[in-house]
Amino acid sequence: MKAPAPAFAADLNGATIAAARDALGTALIDTRDAVGEVALFVTRDGLVDAMIALRDTPGLEYQQLMEIAGVDFPDRPERFEVVYCLLSLTRNHRIHVHVAASEETPVPTVTEIWPVAGWLEREVYDMYGVLFAGNRDLRRILTDYGFRGHPQRKDFPLSGFVELRYSEEAKRVVYEPVQLAQDFRTFDFMSPWEGADYVLPGDEKVKGEGK
Repeated sequence: MKAPAPAFAADLNGATIAAARDALGTALIDTRDAVGEVALFVTRDGLVDAMIALRDTPGLEYQQLMEIAGVDFPDRPERFEVVYCLLSLTRNHRIHVHVAASEETPVPTVTEIWPVAGWLEREVYDMYGVLFAGNRDLRRILTDYGFRGHPQRKDFPLSGFVELRYSEEAKRVVYEPVQLAQDFRTFDFMSPWEGADYVLPGDEKVKGEGK
């Protein structure tokens, strides 16, 4: 029986990059072909036109937006990367589109192209604080009301700022400063069988027996 869609082929990557360069023009900053996947890096101002071109250009035809992810690089001037994962149903091929952003530079929304982006952009905003210009419902979607900060940022504390619990006295959920039952412990994962250069508890007994 004939397959309903073409099998995924990494040899489409070269043709995809060439077609993307022709279609995106100056909006395309860089391309990468690594581990069998194509990544396109585009400008913020050219993002919407680039997405339309990737969707409508013959030979590209990435009809579906599958996911929007965020990445935090605190040492960069524009610390965030927003990554759009696109799927071509007709070619059975996927690409990633990357765009850089900072806390003060909003990324244009793609909700007019793919309405599903509304919720996906809200996730990136909630987790990283990236703003999306034109999103009409840009509010938190994963964290609770009144949550402070953005938990996927590299500088967000692992313990958070507040914790919540149900109070029998107040008969409601209450917020309190984080209180750890014990301090964070430091673990030494070096195996003593690999020649640790420090004295372990009990070593003094072995030394005593050897005398």
